[in-house]
Amino acid sequence: MDQENLVMSQPLLSARNLVKRYGRVTAMDHADFDLYPGEILAVIGDNGAGKSSLIKAISGAVQPDEGEIRLDGQPVSFASPLEARQMGIETVYQTLALSPALSISDNMFMGREIRRPGVLGKWFGMLDKPAMDAFARKKLSELGLMTIQNIGQPVETLSGGQRQGVAVARAAAFGSRVIILDEPTAALGVKESRRVLDLILDVRSRGIPIVLISHNMPHVFEVADRIHIHRLGRRLCVIDPREHTMSDAVAYMTGARLPEGIAA
Repeated sequence: MDQENLVMSQPLLSARNLVKRYGRVTAMDHADFDLYPGEILAVIGDNGAGKSSLIKAISGAVQPDEGEIRLDGQPVSFASPLEARQMGIETVYQTLALSPALSISDNMFMGREIRRPGVLGKWFGMLDKPAMDAFARKKLSELGLMTIQNIGQPVETLSGGQRQGVAVARAAAFGSRVIILDEPTAALGVKESRRVLDLILDVRSRGIPIVLISHNMPHVFEVADRIHIHRLGRRLCVIDPREHTMSDAVAYMTGARLPEGIAA
């Protein structure tokens, strides 16, 4: 996304002064965050920097002790990931949260099953499998994932990249506002990582902003519009990948060098 447009637009999702303590450990120390409409924002940081706590806070998995989160400019508070999902924030965790024995279609609709119309659905809880299969097939096709031939095949029969594709397609299908991806290429080979990166770009082209948490610097610099660098429990800076190198990012992330304008 063009940097000038970012300056002119209001963040879709933002956080200010988030604090989270676990006993004597401060995981978030007045952390800030901004995600703008239609962008891919990468979040990077060394192990223990607090980026996981930040992502969990904006996805409803943890509740901050202090600070404010805003969605579309309005203050919000998520008591659980379900509440964040209901507000259009979908998270694809590194573990994918897929059920291997269930079909692709069943995984797409886990917790959102469509019931059959009338008495059979209302009183007997029968599912509308044809409707669910058709929707799943449509969403996978839209994202170029119909190399998967059988929508009813168990997820455990898929490759790692295909499983990641199903998880991202599920998020894109139901995440109306924001998709958060936690290390989406961590366990994948070169070819499957390429497919997932293309999928991320495709989702962004549909107008859904993405938060990408990753340790893979080449992937981050390839797809991100901006890079949020997290250090010591807070946002150190946000850099433009077109104006900085991977070496810059690593130096800021590890504390070897400070960005211009930030005092030691």
